[in-house]
Amino acid sequence: MPNPNQRPKATSRPNIVLIFVDDMGYSDIGCYGSEIHTPNLDYLGYNGIRFTQMYNYARCCPSRASILTGLYPHQAGIGHMVNNLGHPSYQGYLNDRCITIAEALRAHGYRTLMSGKWHVGGYYSIHPHEWHAGEPEYPRPTDRGFEHHYGTYAGGGSYFNPHTLSRDGQYIEPEGETFYYTDAITDNAISMIEQYGRGPEPFFLYVAYTAPHWPLHAWPEDIAKYRGKYAKGWDATRIDRHERLIEMGLLDKRWKISPRDEQAPPWEDVPNKDWEDARMAVYAAQIDRMDQGVGRIMDKLRDLNIEEDTLVMFLSDNGGCAELLREDPVPGSAVPFTRDGRPVRIGNLEGLIPGDENTFMSYGLPWANASNTPFRLYKHWVHEGGISTPFIVYWPAIIRVPRIIHEPVHIIDIMPTLLELAEARYPDEYEGRKLLPLEGESLAPALRGETWARESPIFWEHEGNRAVRLGRWKLVSRYPGKWELYDMIEDRTELNDLADKDKPRVKELATLYDAWAERCGVLPWEKIRPRRF
Repeated sequence: MPNPNQRPKATSRPNIVLIFVDDMGYSDIGCYGSEIHTPNLDYLGYNGIRFTQMYNYARCCPSRASILTGLYPHQAGIGHMVNNLGHPSYQGYLNDRCITIAEALRAHGYRTLMSGKWHVGGYYSIHPHEWHAGEPEYPRPTDRGFEHHYGTYAGGGSYFNPHTLSRDGQYIEPEGETFYYTDAITDNAISMIEQYGRGPEPFFLYVAYTAPHWPLHAWPEDIAKYRGKYAKGWDATRIDRHERLIEMGLLDKRWKISPRDEQAPPWEDVPNKDWEDARMAVYAAQIDRMDQGVGRIMDKLRDLNIEEDTLVMFLSDNGGCAELLREDPVPGSAVPFTRDGRPVRIGNLEGLIPGDENTFMSYGLPWANASNTPFRLYKHWVHEGGISTPFIVYWPAIIRVPRIIHEPVHIIDIMPTLLELAEARYPDEYEGRKLLPLEGESLAPALRGETWARESPIFWEHEGNRAVRLGRWKLVSRYPGKWELYDMIEDRTELNDLADKDKPRVKELATLYDAWAERCGVLPWEKIRPRRF
């Protein structure tokens, strides 16, 4: 007898759930070496495909522009962030030369749904009325192909009182006395699956968590799981994670762990170890709660008997974040008040325990160094620590044998992959406007178990930090420094710079980079950077 909850399968096209998290490092989930409890993501990873060399674009806005459009962020108009710097490549919002995954899939019969953070247009401070919804510079998800959206237009913010919270283009207030944004994103994603998972049409659901982006906000019961776990410090945490990554087969044992960042003191020299333990405990709790949400989403797919035919992808928008939140000289100016009217204390105030809604702090550089184990640097930079992310693909109908793929891939590859699997064509024009061709390469053959290898180089530029990856070679520069050259087969942790020993290769890759930068409208950072820099 047919199951009444089973969606009639008119085509072979899968449902798609794309989960994008914020500011999470390479080794921050269990199936990528972490001590953080992430059983739901671990299940997906151990029963699907784990990619070891998936790259994002080092920062939230450019990464979101790339994942949504299959283009480099400069091509989509977001070469920096969401402030308009007076050049088409840096206008700060999605332009009319690109099409989003939602626009492309909706034109081919998909229901298009989003729950979470948008952040691909519209400069704002903290007041919703400053978000000029509907104007070209302030595109909303519902303006760019999504039928339904719940979440925030802007970047990171309070988990208990988020700004620019909206539903289907209309501003709303947080609901309920126990509102927590990560849970709300999950709740609304589940509601969308409940509504559209039974119908004949497949759905595309983009779940964009803000976790674990600062501020350090989490539920007490989640924090309690981790208090004391990090009393061993960041040095021991990094070593433990590195060893597990090697044991899992995700890292080559030839790749030595990068030295502790020179700005991070040895753990034995840290004066307030309990406070540092508390900061990392809250960060871990944020990831734990996000993983619980992933588990609830998967439970809903199982309840509707559509797990088998649903493709799930999971990744992060950049590496762990080393940003230091300084004390606000005017308390309450950046994040005014809690929902019940209490002032928010802003900054990494030593001795103030994070987690509650009236605090607003980050976990700091040393813990970000641990998040990005074993790599160098952080969010914003394009060395491996800034651009490497876990990437899990789970699709029971197709991925029957779990495996690990070591081939370099990039978030520009996600859109062509999804279009191919959805049997959707990428158009030359959309609503009368000519589109740029896709830059990424479809990973569909790799998901089906076929031999796949990248054909084209991959490029990065963010705030003057530059890189190009071609096969085993990576050319990279930390602004305003010179080019460095690394053999990624022998030295993915970027410890042995070969630039002086192989100048012809440096020249070859630098020439490729220069041609790409000219083609994609990349400008020198000193020419385009905002005044605040």
